[in-house]
Amino acid sequence: MFKNKVIWITGASSGIGKALAIDFSNRGAHLILSSRNQEQLNAVKVLCESNLQTENSILVLPYDAVKEDAIPQLVEQAKNFKGKIDYLINNAGISQRSGVLETEMSTYRKLFDIDVLAPIALTKAVLPIMIKQNSGHIAITSSVAGKLGVPFRTGYCAAKHAVMGFFDALRTEVFQYNIKVSTITPGYIRTNISKNAVKGDGSSFGKVDASIEGGMDVAECAKVIIKGLEKDKPEIPVGIGLEMKLLWLKRLFPKLVFKIMNGQYKKIAKSNQLDV
Repeated sequence: MFKNKVIWITGASSGIGKALAIDFSNRGAHLILSSRNQEQLNAVKVLCESNLQTENSILVLPYDAVKEDAIPQLVEQAKNFKGKIDYLINNAGISQRSGVLETEMSTYRKLFDIDVLAPIALTKAVLPIMIKQNSGHIAITSSVAGKLGVPFRTGYCAAKHAVMGFFDALRTEVFQYNIKVSTITPGYIRTNISKNAVKGDGSSFGKVDASIEGGMDVAECAKVIIKGLEKDKPEIPVGIGLEMKLLWLKRLFPKLVFKIMNGQYKKIAKSNQLDV
């Protein structure tokens, strides 16, 4: 299904984005790989090229999510690569590890700039191409935190709730153009998301959470996501832990879920994983 499809992945230099790129290359897709780190993107390109049978199937397109003025030129380069864009997977983002009182407003703005406004801006720029094609598929990597309130992630939860709302609404607007929209809701996946998360002052958290260490393998995560995209699923939950059960539990027993989250606060605070 994905053979010769043009798939643009942001946040492709590591984690879920890298795993998706490798898996898609196994399926014969043409890839556009974007993130801020060109050196890591080039390394991912080398890994993917070993799976591809044709040359010139991967375009490395460095992309700084907060530089909105650069988006028109980036989109033009992406379009010129193969003359079309079949999939846009908005995967770039950052997380947070800090209590609300210790989190500066500049940090909240940073989270929204990267996790919300950047994918909205890129999606708006790509949409006219897909509308002209009368086809396309847009995905956003949200999170279980886009459905639940998780302690020490107030800004991250707010940002992920926001993208769930935006892309759910977008789905209804672009249906008439034969464009699909999928929201991806990962739980704990073994990536560097916590290590790269920001603290309240905007500096790097620099640690791997125990919950992340015990999470789903990132390659398995990519397989689940791709299977969901293949089936045009509007929402793709992916994970193996208790957090995945909380997605449906909240709908039935919201007070119980709030109680569980209160327990999570005490557990994290007691373990001194955060400066609280």
